[in-house]
Amino acid sequence: MNKFGLMAAGAAIIFGSAVYAEEIRVEMNKIDETGIAESIGSVVAADTAAGLKLTPDLRGLPPGPHGFHVHEFPDCGAKEKDGKPVAGLAAGNHFDPKKTGKHAGPVGDGHAGDLPVLNVASDGTAQEAVTAKRLRVADLKGRSLMIHAEDDNYADKPGGARIACGVVK
Repeated sequence: MNKFGLMAAGAAIIFGSAVYAEEIRVEMNKIDETGIAESIGSVVAADTAAGLKLTPDLRGLPPGPHGFHVHEFPDCGAKEKDGKPVAGLAAGNHFDPKKTGKHAGPVGDGHAGDLPVLNVASDGTAQEAVTAKRLRVADLKGRSLMIHAEDDNYADKPGGARIACGVVK
């Protein structure tokens, strides 16, 4: 332990009695009903004392607020629903380890995969970090990050169509 109370421990940093995992980078791609398309950048996820900090470095998105979620499966591919291919449907539903069945926002008592809204600037870039208080990096492993076409009101409008996705390995 150094004079600041920090000690490197494999893939973690120990500060006092709290342990924070190193950050991970999730490569993000546009998606559509034909599958996975071009890269739009990445999102860095890191454990902090306040929860999981997600820092996007994205481009080529429609400006405005977008629903942003952790989905249950590590697959960004299209999947058929009602006889038609749907973008990103192979990622499954929102990550909901407690089986709440509720869409209640990032601090509510519903899906743990509900993240704060992703804000995209007028030039199509997103670089504003968001923090998910109920999640850690370990919760992301074997799942996917999903960006939706529209805003998310955490009730009856979870963001519309799926437009970008990244698999967390």
